Amino acid sequence: MIHKFKSTIEKLKKSKDGKAVASNFGYLTLLQIASYIFPLLTIPYLARVIGVDGFGKIAFAGAVILWLKTVSDWGFNYTATRDVASNREDLNKVSEIFSNVLWARVILMLISLLLLIIAIVTIPYFRENKSILLISFLLVPGNIFFPEWFFQAMERMKFITILSLTSKLVFTLLVFIFIKEKSDFILQPLFISLGFIVSGFFATYIIVVKWKVKIHKPNIREISKTIKGSTDVFINNIMPNLYNSFSVVLLGFYGGSVANGLLDAGSKFINISQQFLLIISRVFFPLLSRKIDSHNLYAKINIYLSIFACISLFILAPFIISFFYTEEFISAVIILRIMSISIIFSALISTFGTNFMIVKGYEKRLRNITVVCSLIGFVSAFPLVILYGYIGAAITITSTRAILGLSILYEAKKIKKQEQLICQ
Repeated sequence: MIHKFKSTIEKLKKSKDGKAVASNFGYLTLLQIASYIFPLLTIPYLARVIGVDGFGKIAFAGAVILWLKTVSDWGFNYTATRDVASNREDLNKVSEIFSNVLWARVILMLISLLLLIIAIVTIPYFRENKSILLISFLLVPGNIFFPEWFFQAMERMKFITILSLTSKLVFTLLVFIFIKEKSDFILQPLFISLGFIVSGFFATYIIVVKWKVKIHKPNIREISKTIKGSTDVFINNIMPNLYNSFSVVLLGFYGGSVANGLLDAGSKFINISQQFLLIISRVFFPLLSRKIDSHNLYAKINIYLSIFACISLFILAPFIISFFYTEEFISAVIILRIMSISIIFSALISTFGTNFMIVKGYEKRLRNITVVCSLIGFVSAFPLVILYGYIGAAITITSTRAILGLSILYEAKKIKKQEQLICQ
């Protein structure tokens, strides 16, 4: 397997687009390091100061905000990236796409805020956690004005990487300076949100002033068309929340903050591994939008790395948890081991779903598969989480990703066979 992986990398280096892919991979890697290495530095400190209960409250708020963030994203991270990548030589077209996406996301953000306020007013558990929910919501506007997708589409990740590294360094230092007792846990999502907002200000400056991209006035008809054009991808993106973040929310109701803290501790390193693999997916996405022939090369790289990550985390789980957390988090070892298996299936989802079916224009087929599998995960979450707590949540997420990943793989293979028959 190692020999095949090396030969695959050599082919990439020799390809015409290899240099651009390598450059963007490097910058995206640094970007993800900024997103996860800095938080990793704070984990041991926060584990001692805010404890498993504080971690659980942050995890609950994060799971809720993930739904709202997905609404404001609406699939634009893929459809808009694809469209800009295909038209990046046409500044007028790029400006039109950027403007429509920006205004669409602002409107969707306001709708998301309204939904959050309604939930806080009507649901007691949400009302109990309203402060951290509202502060965590700042991640949504921060994410909108930090248009990472645009830099990815232009294949110029250098600027946004520098901004991200700088801001995250500053706001990570603030954690050590201001978080001194358990009640300060609420400052953690505040610092992260401020990092996004400050970086977003400078990122928008680069796009508008340096690159001369114009922000047009809102055009309701064009905004509506933009939203409609990404609806299938949005459904595909939000449906996994039915078993993923919903399991966290459900666990909060039935298991409390401590159970959520254990689940969050165990799943955090799974998320880090998946985000690293997402770098590869995002680096190749603009290239595959132009040259789908490179898909086999990308698939080999992604699958090999996912297998390596799965085996490494499963073996090293006890060491990882004991090194980064205190003794009260020791039960998170089993979470890490169960969910390490899901890395391989997540790789199948991105390889054959996002970077094949979406690129090829099969969003509806991908949407249908995701809806069915996510509903299965949603239904199974109730007995598993209620009966087995955080272990049940980990099993729900892992098993549903397995069903989804294998289903997408099967459909993608079927599409390839159909296209080969047509060509013959």
